[in-house]
Amino acid sequence: MSITAETSLRYHGVARALHWIMAILIIGNLVGGIFHDGLGKMFPVMPLHKATGITILALALARLGWRLTHPAPALPAEMPGWERLVAKVTHIAFYALMVLVPLSGWIMVSPGDRPLNWFGLFPIPKFGLAKTDAIVGISHEGHEILGLAFAALVILHIVAALRHHFILRDTVLRRMA
Repeated sequence: MSITAETSLRYHGVARALHWIMAILIIGNLVGGIFHDGLGKMFPVMPLHKATGITILALALARLGWRLTHPAPALPAEMPGWERLVAKVTHIAFYALMVLVPLSGWIMVSPGDRPLNWFGLFPIPKFGLAKTDAIVGISHEGHEILGLAFAALVILHIVAALRHHFILRDTVLRRMA
């Protein structure tokens, strides 16, 4: 197979790099967010969680810009229509959650008294929100629900990728490798 034919079957190197970097950051941040009470006894999780969330948001916007200007390689021709639809909906949900989860966290911490900074290097401006029970409660619940939905989607994505690679033995996973 020629290099041109091979690359048209795979995502561009920039897309692959963004995918794997973000996968590590997102999984780490989901674990830190879900288990922060227990992990927080060992080391300060939340400053790292917040800074990583801001990083994920910035990378998500870059990734979305890249994706809009660089189309994904075609799915395998033998993939059924329902599976193509599920893949499309899943990817749309991923992009939405890659923006909404960090954004909801940023909104959640904005009324708080603690500073928001990026790994201690520089401050991140907060949204000018009053500290009311409604804002604090809604933003906290929203961030938590979106985070759990994100975790479920990540698990679904991993299971689907492994299914394609080991059971169906098609090229879906290799497109991102």
